Amino acid sequence: MTTEPALPDTGSLNAERPADASTPDETSDPRHFRSPVSFVRRGSRLQGRRQQAWDELSDRFVIDVPRAEADTSVDPAYVFDAAAEFGRTAPLVVEIGSGLGEAVTHAAEQNPDKNYLAVEVYLPGLAQTLQRIGQKELTNVRVVQANAPEVLTTMLPAGSVDEVWVFFPDPWHKTRHHKRRMVKDEFAELVARVLVPGGIWRLATDWSDYAVQMREVLDASARFVNLHDGEQAGEDSPLTRVNREGLEKKAPVDDVDTRGGWAPRFAGRTLTSFENKAHQAGRLIFDLTYRKA
Repeated sequence: MTTEPALPDTGSLNAERPADASTPDETSDPRHFRSPVSFVRRGSRLQGRRQQAWDELSDRFVIDVPRAEADTSVDPAYVFDAAAEFGRTAPLVVEIGSGLGEAVTHAAEQNPDKNYLAVEVYLPGLAQTLQRIGQKELTNVRVVQANAPEVLTTMLPAGSVDEVWVFFPDPWHKTRHHKRRMVKDEFAELVARVLVPGGIWRLATDWSDYAVQMREVLDASARFVNLHDGEQAGEDSPLTRVNREGLEKKAPVDDVDTRGGWAPRFAGRTLTSFENKAHQAGRLIFDLTYRKA
């Protein structure tokens, strides 16, 4: 995705920094989020070209968010004005957990008629995204270092987003950590809040059990309709392949996915280094696409 030497791939980024935050804890003010988040932030130092990109481009492309508490929080009184920020009115696409910015900057380059907001908690990932913005000379991307639930609850106006992307969020494999997974019932409600009527939510994961959880959550929601209901079922289902071939280090079982509902791979998502790493490891990619009802 980039010609810059010695850049860590998105896989390593996702391994140490899951995609974004989990759902809110019950506090005196539900707009504040004190629950365990679904990301782990290990380091935030910038060096070399990333530091240079931050110094040169952050004033223009990083949303200066007033904070409530932590450095990834959002003051509940702050509301993002996309038209003012981009200097135009255009469809808005929001990527939650944008990583190193491969997907969002590629899409922005291919679709100059759309505005893109990259939501990320990991500072080096944001700096790398700025570097890509500079390399591609983009003007239709903004980035924000912020907790996703707060972005969806108060920062973005209701009905202001045309598409939300959640690509390869951290799967939190251990059962006791499943509560940290991003795609849950409460998060689906937040996504529905910001989408325009008929807006699209695109998801992708390379772990079958998380894919099943995503499908369960969205199929159960009255706010969303699966655009590929019943498709890629039975012998055509990637879940059937995982079960029968014993992929993901699972014991093979003759379990056929009769439900399906998997979308074709989203053509607008460039093959990121992380997705390519999943392919090299022999994992299958599960795509899901839902429309706000």
